[in-house]
Amino acid sequence: MIAQLSGKLAVCDLTEVVVDVHGVGYAVTVPLSTFDKMPLLGEPVTLLIHTHVREDAIILFGFVSKEERELFRLLIEHVSGIGPRLALNVLSCMSVNGFCGAITDGDLKSLAKISGVGKRTAERMVVELRDKVTAVSPAAAFGGAGADGTTAPGALPRDAQDAIAALGTLGFKHDVATKVVQKLCDDAGKQPLGSEALIRKALMILNS
Repeated sequence: MIAQLSGKLAVCDLTEVVVDVHGVGYAVTVPLSTFDKMPLLGEPVTLLIHTHVREDAIILFGFVSKEERELFRLLIEHVSGIGPRLALNVLSCMSVNGFCGAITDGDLKSLAKISGVGKRTAERMVVELRDKVTAVSPAAAFGGAGADGTTAPGALPRDAQDAIAALGTLGFKHDVATKVVQKLCDDAGKQPLGSEALIRKALMILNS
């Protein structure tokens, strides 16, 4: 099984990157927490890999830190009903410390805000992981491990804030919508997009 990839970053999308290792491109699915830490295209990159084998495919999931990969594995191996995609949503919506702290505190409200996680799934997470998350994040043993570190809406232009609010009314989680809109604003640079354009582009990404 592939455990690590080191090469040059050839492609970098919100949910998938391609690592060029001596001329061979490896497609790796990543959470937003890893995407946020990617270097510029063409620069060296190292990803810790979880190799997921199905009957019809071999899928590589990549992470920038050991803690992210450990939490991903805890979720898919110890919580019934959670597969790789939902585990990625967890890492995309909360930091490792933030999630582990919420598990330790039994903070069902925060956990249920994660895209795809309802009250029952949040309850299963707490029951199954409460005695395991301190191995991933020792700080979780003291509770209140911290927020996920996403950009505060007030730091974004008004059009971006309006787009995030609109995406929220369409059912998308606030933290995920914020990260997507922030990325679109960063890419636009000195030619800012209006709220309608941001919403259309964000929907294309979120529904892809």
